[in-house]
Amino acid sequence: MELEDIISKYPPRQIILLPIVIIVLALISLGVTYLNTGSPVHLGIEFTGGTLVTVPQTGTEDTVRSQFEGYPLVDVRNIGSRYMLQFGPMSDSDYARLAKQVNEKYEGAEIKHMGPIYSKELQAQVIRYLPISFLLMAVVVFLVFREPIVSLLVIISAIADILIAAASMNLTGVQLSLGTVAALLMLIGYSVDTDILLSMRVLKRKGAVDEKIVGAMGTGLTMTGTTIAAVLSLIIVSNFLYFIIPSFSRMDVIADMSTVLIFGLAADVFNTWVTNAQGLRWYMNRPGKATRRQKK
Repeated sequence: MELEDIISKYPPRQIILLPIVIIVLALISLGVTYLNTGSPVHLGIEFTGGTLVTVPQTGTEDTVRSQFEGYPLVDVRNIGSRYMLQFGPMSDSDYARLAKQVNEKYEGAEIKHMGPIYSKELQAQVIRYLPISFLLMAVVVFLVFREPIVSLLVIISAIADILIAAASMNLTGVQLSLGTVAALLMLIGYSVDTDILLSMRVLKRKGAVDEKIVGAMGTGLTMTGTTIAAVLSLIIVSNFLYFIIPSFSRMDVIADMSTVLIFGLAADVFNTWVTNAQGLRWYMNRPGKATRRQKK
């Protein structure tokens, strides 16, 4: 069955149950993670503080782990010809001992330390600026449409995209970092673009609501498909290029950002052409609204 058939064949109240279920599942994932960690998503080193060590790959992953048993080793990643080791917060004396051990054993090792004060400031900035971005987005959307229900549908779709993208981070093991925060902010802008495209077509053009929604899908899905193709290319390059060219390392920041983006874009397709589209069908086909539209 084609998506166009779903849009026009079933009543909005029946179809809208599916987005509600998906949003509830995303909230459950975020809630469980919050109860276990104190944050709805797993925080990266930029937000928790700690030490990031990159060393040449001279043995197996288990061998590397055994060499640092006395330290709060959180994660070991194979990034091609090197290992990236993430350590949790530790005392100054332990950090000095770790740095000495790494430099003595590995030539060309890289050590990056981030203190808890800087990490707490980053958390505060994210908590402050994400809601502000949503607020400014809501103001702009309302100024464009001047119809509260239509504006609310755009905002709900954008929030749903972010919730699903954040829940996907928990499922795939991607941590919240400065890169993934940037990816989430990009998703807010992209979600608003596609929802405004749909809403403008439905509100400003003449014709049946279902026909206008189907017409907007051609442009919207082409836009999203092109973006998804570009993100898939980033995923391939950042995750697998080092298998072909050993001198390359795995690009963790790009890999994590592209993972968040691909799930967010998939969520945007669903929320734009199901959640928002069905909300517009209900709003535009109400008896009073339909009558006023016919008089125009």
